[in-house]
Amino acid sequence: MSYTLGVDIGTFESKGVLVDGAGTVIAMATAAHDMLVPHAGWAEHRPEQDWWGDFVTVTRELIATTGVAPDRIKAVACSAIGPCMLPVDAEGSPLMNGVLYGVDTRAMEEVQALTDRIGAEVILDRCGNALTSQSVGPKILWLKAQRPEIYQNSAKILTATSFLVHRLTGAFVIDHYTAANFSPLYDVSTQDWCFDLAPDIAPPGMLPRLMWSSQIAGHVTAEAAAATGLAEGTPVTAGTIDAAAEALSVGVRRSGDMMMMYGSTIFVITLTPQRVKDARLWYAPWLFPGQHASMAGLATSGTLTHWFRDQFARDLPRDTAFPTLAAEAGAIAPGADDLLFLPYFSGERTPLHDPHAKGAFFGLNLTHTRAHMFRALIEGIAYGTAHVVETYRDAGAAPSRILAVGGGTKNALWLQATSDTSGQDQILCDKTVGASYGDAFLARVAIGEAEVGDIATWNPVESTVHAQREPAYEKAYPLFRRLYEQTKDIAVELG
Repeated sequence: MSYTLGVDIGTFESKGVLVDGAGTVIAMATAAHDMLVPHAGWAEHRPEQDWWGDFVTVTRELIATTGVAPDRIKAVACSAIGPCMLPVDAEGSPLMNGVLYGVDTRAMEEVQALTDRIGAEVILDRCGNALTSQSVGPKILWLKAQRPEIYQNSAKILTATSFLVHRLTGAFVIDHYTAANFSPLYDVSTQDWCFDLAPDIAPPGMLPRLMWSSQIAGHVTAEAAAATGLAEGTPVTAGTIDAAAEALSVGVRRSGDMMMMYGSTIFVITLTPQRVKDARLWYAPWLFPGQHASMAGLATSGTLTHWFRDQFARDLPRDTAFPTLAAEAGAIAPGADDLLFLPYFSGERTPLHDPHAKGAFFGLNLTHTRAHMFRALIEGIAYGTAHVVETYRDAGAAPSRILAVGGGTKNALWLQATSDTSGQDQILCDKTVGASYGDAFLARVAIGEAEVGDIATWNPVESTVHAQREPAYEKAYPLFRRLYEQTKDIAVELG
């Protein structure tokens, strides 16, 4: 019996799994960490502690608890939150905290300056994506302007995944799917780095070597083996962003397949027969050559349930707070008695791309309770998700099926509200382990012991959430859309 190891670094938690050749999860381990918010609109991780430290912790725990001999682990694959921006020196040592994905909006001035200078249409045509808070290029430019001493000492700009791969193998690499988020430094037509659009952002040598996610980037070094307990020489894939690994874990593999990931954010990936060119959505080459992916994501979703629990449910035991809140909200009728919620607590990513958007409860009256507010919060996230699905339809990329995954799938109210507001059924697979499971599968593919289609056997369909017509949502959704439009100018003035 042989195994593959998958490790994923999330916004608040890292997870590792050991999986055998039939797709059975032998063991799972987790490690928690915090998201740092040193300033409003900023979001950071500590790479040594939150990324590499978590990888070492979960890997050592898996080996210790299972007793699996390290040489029976045939390959390793990593994924992580992304796209991030981490400057490192020539030895790969971090020079500052890792700057997180679109929830970090510190580089919006650079986004606007680059867009004005290069032109929005040129950027969209060449790079496949409009410049937004999700883009890494503007964040590198922010680094150059605001932290010049760090920029001058930076040998490479890495993401969370490429940092882990370097720690394991010594190689500076990045997968194409992640690299497409480095706009305006990645050309989607040539599938290569490009420097002519903004030569002042970074010199060619500062960016990692491009690879496909199913390729072997290198092998575990003696130093990494000593730290992790893995066998020296174990193959390590190039890795990818967590959402892509999670999509693969539930069987997203054909054009028309959409993953709906319920995590700290809602993240959506749809595979398409050709590139979708729409500034409201993101584009990237998929994990394998010749396939295309169109992405979308809310800035905050599961994060909001944590915020609500911590602020309004301090009386509840932490380990049972979410089921209790869900039960309370489930006793309230759909529509939360005309209470609306805008989920824009860190601005909003797709399809609004508005870093100034603000969160709000609207319509409060003296009859509303905590249960109403939690229900309105869940419904507000569902409305934001329905807006994303509607955008895909408008762009000619309506999903043929939606596969749901992530911790939020445990919340039946959230799932049903999303299906009802979007008008789409959602498929749940047998295993909802997440990105780490997709990593373990990718590792097996990378060493030639599995085909992509084998994921349907590894993780078969278990159930379906059927969309139902809900008059309260038909009334509330247009009001939700109007509430944002009619308050966005106020949000800008608030700062």
